[in-house]
Amino acid sequence: MSAEGAGLPLEPEPGPGPGSEPGPGPGSEPGPLCPQHGQPLSWFCSSERRPVCAACAGLGGRCQGHRIRPAEERAEELRNKIVDQCERLQLQSASITKYVAEVLPGKNQRAVSMASAAREVVIQRLSLVRSLCESEEQRLLEQVHGEEERAHQSILTQRVHWTEALQKLDSIRTSLVGMLTHLDDLQLIVSQTREKEQDIFERSEEAEGILDPQESEKLNFNEKCTQSPLLTQLWATAVLGSLSGTEDIRIDERTVSPFLQLSDDRRTLTFSTKKSKACADGPERFDHWPNALAATSFHAGLHAWVVNVQSSCAYKVGVASGQLPRKGSGSDCRLGYNTFSWVFSRYDRDFRFSHNGQHEPLELLRGPAQLGVLLDLQAHELLFYEPASGAVLYTHRASFPTPLFPVFAVADQNISLVH
Repeated sequence: MSAEGAGLPLEPEPGPGPGSEPGPGPGSEPGPLCPQHGQPLSWFCSSERRPVCAACAGLGGRCQGHRIRPAEERAEELRNKIVDQCERLQLQSASITKYVAEVLPGKNQRAVSMASAAREVVIQRLSLVRSLCESEEQRLLEQVHGEEERAHQSILTQRVHWTEALQKLDSIRTSLVGMLTHLDDLQLIVSQTREKEQDIFERSEEAEGILDPQESEKLNFNEKCTQSPLLTQLWATAVLGSLSGTEDIRIDERTVSPFLQLSDDRRTLTFSTKKSKACADGPERFDHWPNALAATSFHAGLHAWVVNVQSSCAYKVGVASGQLPRKGSGSDCRLGYNTFSWVFSRYDRDFRFSHNGQHEPLELLRGPAQLGVLLDLQAHELLFYEPASGAVLYTHRASFPTPLFPVFAVADQNISLVH
C-alpha cells in the first residue's frame, strides 16, 4: 500500500502529532529512532523489508510509493508466525518422542526377531547344502572306489589269464624243444606216427589260439566316474567367488588387432569397422582377425576370470596357445579353427564351443551378460560359466599345451574384463 493509503502525512513533520504516528504504549521505553530523520521507526516497508519512520514513508521520503504498514501490524504477523512455528515444533517434538518411545523399540524387537530368523534360514540352507555336498562326496567317492575296484579286478583277471597262457605256451614249447633235443633225425622220422603227428598239430593249434594282448578300456580307470553336474556347478561358483579378480589380467596391446580399440586400463576391447593406422605392426599383432591375447600366461594350476559380454552380439572368449599364428586371414589364425585355440563364441543367437575347426552348438535361450572362464590345468579342464544364473555353459577336457593365454575376439560393440 502507498503512504496515503496508510494514513501517513504527505509532508514530514518536526515531531509526532495526533493521528500521525502510532507511538509507544504508556510507560514503554522509547524505541530506536530513524538515523536520517530522528523519528521513531513506527512503520514497516514491505518492499525493503525494514522498519522506517513517517518521514521515510511520506512524500519525498526514500520509501515513497512502497508498500507501507504499521510496525505493530508487522510485529503481530511475526509473532503469529513464531507461535505457529512453536506449535509445529511442539508437534514435531511430540512425534519424535512417540517415535523414540514406541516405534524404535518395536523396530528393534522386530530386527532382533528377523535377524534370528535370518540366521536360522542361513544355517538351515547351508546345512542342507553341506548335507547335499557330503552326500555327493560320499556318492562320488564310492563311485571312484567302485571304478578302482572294477579296474583292479579286470587287471587281476587279465593277469591270471595271461599267466595261464604263458604256462600253456611254456608247456608246448618245452614239449617241442624236448623232441628237437632228444631225437636225432632217424628217431624224429620214426617217431612221427600218425598219432604223434596229430598231437603236434593239436598242440600247435592250441598255441595259435592264444592271442596277443590287446588294449582294452576295461583295464583303464574311467575318469568320467567323477563327473557330477552338482559338483561342477558348486565348484565353479566357489572358484569364481574366490579367484575371480585376484589375478590382474590385462590385454597385451602388442597383440591387439587394428580393428580393435583398447581402453586405457587395457581391459576393454571395442570393435571398429575401420582399420586403425595408428597401430604399429609387429610379430605379436593379429593383422586380420579382430583378436587379442592377454598379457598373462598360465603354466599350471587353477585360474578364473570373468568377461562382460552383454554389449556384444559377436565375440569369442577362451584360451589359446602362445604358438597361435598372428598373420593372415587363414584358419590357423582364426580362433576355434585350429589346434591352438579353445573358445566359447557367440554370433547373434548362435552359441558354440569351437576347437580345431570342430564346432559344438550350445542350446542357450539367451546370451549371458557375463561369462566366467575357469581353467584347471591340473585336471585338464576348461569350463565356461554364467555367474548370474550359476549355469555351467560348457566343459571341455583335454591335455592342454602350455603356456596358455586368455584370448578374445569381438566383431560387435565391446567386451571387457571384469576386475
